[in-house]
Amino acid sequence: MNVTAKKPLDSSRSLQLLTEISGEEPLSQRELSRRLGIAVGLVNSYLKNLVSKGFVRVKNFPSNRYAYLLTPQGIAEKSRLAYQHLSYFTSLYTVARKDYLDLFRSLEAAGVREVVFCGVDEVAEVAYLSLQETGLKLVAVMDDGRQGDIFFGLTVVSLADGVQEIRAPFVITSLKRKDEIEKVLGGLGIAGSRIISAITTE
Repeated sequence: MNVTAKKPLDSSRSLQLLTEISGEEPLSQRELSRRLGIAVGLVNSYLKNLVSKGFVRVKNFPSNRYAYLLTPQGIAEKSRLAYQHLSYFTSLYTVARKDYLDLFRSLEAAGVREVVFCGVDEVAEVAYLSLQETGLKLVAVMDDGRQGDIFFGLTVVSLADGVQEIRAPFVITSLKRKDEIEKVLGGLGIAGSRIISAITTE
């Protein structure tokens, strides 16, 4: 999967912040930090940037409390980022769907019957849909950050646990963590020829 246009992390975070702020409830930086799963300091940095651009204004409350409100420009920016976000995932879906289908069909033609997914994110779900159009069987799903989760009926295990007895090819199914996963698999003694990816980034 040749991804030439990556979705900027800053745009994604900004959209999340603008979406949270657009609600009726006044939110503190600490609450925004909890909802977005990022450090308070990072929330502060993003908010300062949004305020400087005129997308967000600060409202003072008693007891030295502050809340953040969208300006008209902020509402327009939220709509623009939402469209950008949707366009990115529509493109990602189209490209990934075809590239994984081509990959799985080539593996099937080579006599492969089972595969392992390495990495669980939106790309993995698209890969699974493509897999259903072939005779290949998904025998394991591995992701160090998602252990214990259920992925289409299979319990996600760590990379270290998953490589112990599996002889099927390891298919990289994460766009964001491709290099990291390949490095971990290599460190676990998996030969490069057994690590397969439809993902290339330029």
